[in-house]
Parts: sequence; C-alpha cells; structure tokens
Amino acid sequence: MTTFSKMKLLTITLLLAATSVAAQNQSKAIADKIVAVVGDRPILHSEIKNAVDDARRQGTDIPDTAECILLRQAVVSKVLMLQAEKDSLPVTEEEIEAELDQRIRYFINLYGGEEELVSYAGKPIYQIKEDSREAVKERKLSEAMQQKILGNVRITPVEVKAFFDNMQKDSLPFIKSELEIGHITIYPKASRDLEQYTIAELFNFKKQIDTKVANFEKLAIEYSWHTASKEHGGRFQLNRNEKSWDPAFLSNVFRLKEGQLSNPLKCEGMGYFLVQMIDKRGNDADVKLLLRTPAVTNTELILAAARLDTARAKILAGIMGFNEAALKYSQDEITKFQGPYILNIDGSPYVPIDQLGKAMVETISTLKVGDISQPVTFIDELGKKGVRLVYLKSRSEPHRLNIHDDYARISLMALDKKRSEVLNRWLKKKIPAFYITVTSENVNGCPLMKEFTSLKFASN
Repeated sequence: MTTFSKMKLLTITLLLAATSVAAQNQSKAIADKIVAVVGDRPILHSEIKNAVDDARRQGTDIPDTAECILLRQAVVSKVLMLQAEKDSLPVTEEEIEAELDQRIRYFINLYGGEEELVSYAGKPIYQIKEDSREAVKERKLSEAMQQKILGNVRITPVEVKAFFDNMQKDSLPFIKSELEIGHITIYPKASRDLEQYTIAELFNFKKQIDTKVANFEKLAIEYSWHTASKEHGGRFQLNRNEKSWDPAFLSNVFRLKEGQLSNPLKCEGMGYFLVQMIDKRGNDADVKLLLRTPAVTNTELILAAARLDTARAKILAGIMGFNEAALKYSQDEITKFQGPYILNIDGSPYVPIDQLGKAMVETISTLKVGDISQPVTFIDELGKKGVRLVYLKSRSEPHRLNIHDDYARISLMALDKKRSEVLNRWLKKKIPAFYITVTSENVNGCPLMKEFTSLKFASN
C-alpha cells in the first residue's frame, strides 16, 4: 500500500475519530499521554487508540500497523492544517456546523434516538458537538490544503505504462471476475385507489394514537415500511436541508409543533408518512415516522415495462445510446446523479459479482456481453417494486493484473503513487518550517515516523 493509499484509508478513520461517540464516552477513556506535537498542536495517545478501536467496531479492515499509520497521518494532517491557516484557505463556520450536524444525525439514528446517544456518550448533544468542533475544523483545513497541493496532479499514458513495467511481475495481484453493468429503472406509481386506501389506513392509525387505543412506537414497529426507524419505534432525526428527502415533505414536517401528530404526509419516492414531532432545533428535528407505501399492481408494472420496451428498441436500433436512454427514461435518482452504471465501493464501474443483489445476479446470468435484457420486474432493498433494463457492458475473466485488461485500475494506482510523491516532496520542503516532536518510543517503534527524522524532526 502506498503512503497516499494509507492516507486515504486513514483520513476516513480520522473522520470517525473526529466525531466518535465511543471516543467521547468517558467510561472508555484510557490513560492519556502526548505522543507527538506539531507546532503548538498536541496529538494524544487516546486519539490514536480510540480511532483504531472505533474503526474496528464499525467493521473497517485495520492493518496491524494501524496505530503507526494513524500517528503518521495525524502528524501530516497537522502540518497540512497549519499550512492551510498560514495560506488563509477558506473553511467557514457554516461548513463546520453543517458537518457536525450531519455526524450528530448519523449517530442519533445509529443509536436509536437522542436520549440513547446522550446516555451512551455521557454528555448532552451540544457538548458532543463542541468536543468535536476543533477536530472537524482541523480536518477540513487539512483537506483544503491537500486539495491545493494535489488537485492538479494528472497522469499520462506513458507514465501508466512505466508504472506497470516497474511492477514486480511475479507478485502481480490476482483480479477476480468483474462486470460493468448498466441499468435503466422505473418505479411505477400506484393507482389512485390504492393511494387513497393507504391514506385511509394512516388516518386509522392516527385515530388509534389520538384515542390511546395504540401508541406510535408499537404501530411503527409492526406496520412501518421505513426500515431505518421502525426498529426504534419510529424515532429518527431529519434535517431541513437533507437532499435525499422530498423538500415539500420536509417543509410540512417542520411546520409541526412539538408533540403534534400530523395527518398523512406524502413524500415523493417513498409513500405516505404519519409524523410526530418530538423536538426541533434550527434545521434539525427529532421525529417519529410511520411509513406506508401504496401497493403497485401488475397493471402499473406492465405499463412501465412497455415504456422500457420502447427505450430498448431505440437503443438496439441505434437511435439512442444507453446513457442517453438512461437519462431520459430512468426514474432512479442515483442513476440520474452518477450515471447508469453500478459502482464498486472504490468508485469504479467494475463490480465483483458478490457485491450484486440476488435479483441482479439472476438477470445477468442470462446475458452475454453486449446484451440488454428484456424489462425485468424486481423488488429493491426498501421493498419497492420496479422494472428495469439491464445492460451487461463487460465481464472480465479471473486473471493476473495486466495493462490490457486493467488499464483503468493501473492508471489509478499510478496516479496514487504520483500524488504520494508530490505530497512527500511538499512535506520535505515544508516540514523544516514546523516544530515537530515525537516520543522516542514512537520514533523507534513506528518505521513510518522514522522517515521524518531525515527531515527536521526532534524526538524527546
């Protein structure tokens, strides 16, 4: 793994640390000591240890040398941050506040509610935010400086070939079979009659709650289709500016007074909600949600399939390209935002088959490379029925890494190495301007820290 790859991995880990709840839980605190100082900014052992522990709890693949890598990243991050301050790179209070709010919402939903989060952390929400504010600001400054240094780094085909030629041929990695899969998806709307049935169903739930025949929590657990909240009795946190939610729905929610139970509210792309307002704080609201989605019948599915038949015919006739057809016909928001191809977790369009859902695997098993399926009915992870065309653009056989089949992958690896070299040259030039100390045990026990000793680096 290159230095820059490690930095990218550990930036994610440090992001977790910046707003980590477990790290702020005093019952989990460890005996603290300063392991390094950059300028006047100390790096604590607890920051490194808790970041590693939290990442492990969340399933991140952590190498044995994680603490060493994190310590180096923390030092580099402090240097980048201090240089960003010198260069007056802009990071606004609004940006910091927005990120703090986003992370708090994440943890509230993760732990099942604000009370549960407060209990786990051992401090109120405002204190969790304040404890994280400086770390978030430092990280954003570091990112801004890194972007300034590396934003214009590019790679040429000659450099890609040279990078591959220098790789050890007897240790080239084995690449599993990967696929490029495009899709054009339509989620049909339910009939007006079934919409009215769903609305009447929610009015009935509202009546049960108002008359205390039933409580919101039990109804949400038993009947809600909103998987992120139902296990918590419907409790959820919303933000007025959340892009993934229907703005009209959010506007209606934020009109509710504390304790007020809404009539059924329509949320485009999801269905109808009962919402009870628990608490509002600016753009944030703690609510209870109960979602019911009107059923889609075969009639709506048949009409959607006919529309996709038209799209397929135009693609096969050469009247329209697949990407163009996806933009015109697809009703999947992700497709419209990032394009019609399924992306790997690394952001590339080359996806191992074990990352695909069962329904998609069944569909592509009938396709040859270049084929576009007939319209296929499916049910997504939220339980919504849809119809889609699936395009199998490519399928690689298991193979050793080679420049013919894996040029895009090798190009990214070469770019990664080049960015690492650019950053290291920048560090070598800038490090002497900063006063840096590190405990001798960390210099001796962490090979990555020794690379700093050839610069201007003091140990105590």
